[in-house]
Amino acid sequence: MTSYPGLFITFEGCEGCGKSTQTRLLYNALRQHGLPCTLTHEPGGTPLGNKIRDILKVKRDFHIAAEAELFLFAASRFQLISDIILPALSSGKVVICDRFSDSTFVYQGYGRGLDLKMIEEINELAASGLSPDITILLDAQAEVGLGRKRNSGDDRFEAENISFHYKIRNGYLKSAQLQPERWRIIQALQPPEEISRLVWESLLPALQKKYPAFALH
Repeated sequence: MTSYPGLFITFEGCEGCGKSTQTRLLYNALRQHGLPCTLTHEPGGTPLGNKIRDILKVKRDFHIAAEAELFLFAASRFQLISDIILPALSSGKVVICDRFSDSTFVYQGYGRGLDLKMIEEINELAASGLSPDITILLDAQAEVGLGRKRNSGDDRFEAENISFHYKIRNGYLKSAQLQPERWRIIQALQPPEEISRLVWESLLPALQKKYPAFALH
């Protein structure tokens, strides 16, 4: 894995776990400390990625095969890395990404049942070997997360049956167990301010090491 001057932080979790809120809070906190940072998300984050996001996220009157879904996510990721993530990391920025390759591994692997080894190989190719330095898993029971989000039923993933979402949570917890040095598990059923504090505390050692010139506390 190539090393870059910046720090790459990703957020993962089931539907409705609060990732979007926490990525924004972290982005604002980093800016308040004067740290150069970039906030982005998957799928999307680029003109091409946003088109792909619309295909993937919104319910349609046609079927998307699991393998096609996998390759669409990979295409969006490759563009995002090329246009946004690598330039920011190369310039020394903290990059915060709402979902990354772990989402593909969990959703298309554990959720859709595709071969995990195949997904690993496609993820490696799509990410050009790039892996997050730290991944925050906001963990919540599937029913609770869906209860926060399910309103219209227009989202393809939110509309999946509950067994699918059980598989997603299980996949995330297994992934975190396999790479405990990278993952930080934070319970998502707490007030947003408390989660934000825990996120900051979990990241502080890495931030202080990477950016010693900044007064981080």
